[in-house]
Amino acid sequence: MSRASAAIVGIGHTAFARDLGQPERRTALAAIRAALDDAGLAPSDVDGLVRFDLETTSEVEVARNLGIPNLRFFAETGYGGGGGCAAVGLAAMAIATGRASVVVCWRARHRGSGGRPWAATGGRVGGDAQFSVPYGIVRPVDQIALLARRHMHEYGTTAEHFGAVAVACRKHASRNPHALMREPITLADHRASRFVCEPLRKLDCCLETDGGVAVVVTSRERARDLAQRPALVLAAAQGTGPEHYVMTSYHAPRPLATPSTWAARDLFAAAGVAPGDVDVAQIYDVFTPLVVFSLEEYGFCAAGEGGPFCEGGRIEWPDGALPVNTSGGGLSEAYLHGMNLVAEGVRQLRGASSSQVADAELCLVTSGAGVPTSALLLAAA
Repeated sequence: MSRASAAIVGIGHTAFARDLGQPERRTALAAIRAALDDAGLAPSDVDGLVRFDLETTSEVEVARNLGIPNLRFFAETGYGGGGGCAAVGLAAMAIATGRASVVVCWRARHRGSGGRPWAATGGRVGGDAQFSVPYGIVRPVDQIALLARRHMHEYGTTAEHFGAVAVACRKHASRNPHALMREPITLADHRASRFVCEPLRKLDCCLETDGGVAVVVTSRERARDLAQRPALVLAAAQGTGPEHYVMTSYHAPRPLATPSTWAARDLFAAAGVAPGDVDVAQIYDVFTPLVVFSLEEYGFCAAGEGGPFCEGGRIEWPDGALPVNTSGGGLSEAYLHGMNLVAEGVRQLRGASSSQVADAELCLVTSGAGVPTSALLLAAA
């Protein structure tokens, strides 16, 4: 979808912490209230909700607790980190087609205090997992480590290239008062951090966070009368690619061609812009190699050049050619399946980021490479 008929008019988040010490539902409600307050809207204005299918709080629970009188539209997105931009895309479609007038998208997650899902993996598994889990490919870090090693083998990508991503994100987080990790790091710190699954080290991995983020979407016309400068939803796209296996498409003729390849093609075509028009990018960073892959797949450099693209501060604010993850991203701000990346994209277009890109007019936001994915192009009003 394109033509910017919808806009993000409110963003809100809770504190980010290892353990918030409260039920996940309370975190969800707090984030949604904060987003509505930011927009200058009330729960009674809301008639649509979009959730992740992993949420533990249902739409009707949100509506009942906040006093939303009726939901004319409700939907959900799957695939965890692939779903953040898709949630906003669904909201924008609901607005464009008249199914709803104000839609809230949210993600609330207590991963810091809630444990690790794969810890319960049993000795017998079915489905697609039977082709990887029995061979030790159990955790997401195991799955991405194989793709990272393949990229290193094919293109000469180095651990220092991955480290440059971690350093950039931490540099930006050090300026963000809400970020969970604000102590600057160096390439030497990255090199000294322990391996989690070779070639990936601890500082190549996202945070484990409790927290919530919500965004409010409405029509471009209504946005003109609200409290904040809107961020227009210029385009949204999703993609899987052919014969996809979630994070384990190692059998594919081009195993390094993640679903982002297909989302990127449709996204820029729908928006009628090119990668060179993008001023700032919020790129999904559950692991540092995914930023390297995405820089290539979204057309900022050729295949194999994503690693060198990250060298020498090229993705760092304020002097980099393309500042990336200016709030710190999942690596240093918080890991909420990418919804905090959407919020930071909006801040950039409002001129309100703690690492503000001068005169930012166009922001790319991506969801997870390696899973069925989604992406947004947001434009300043």
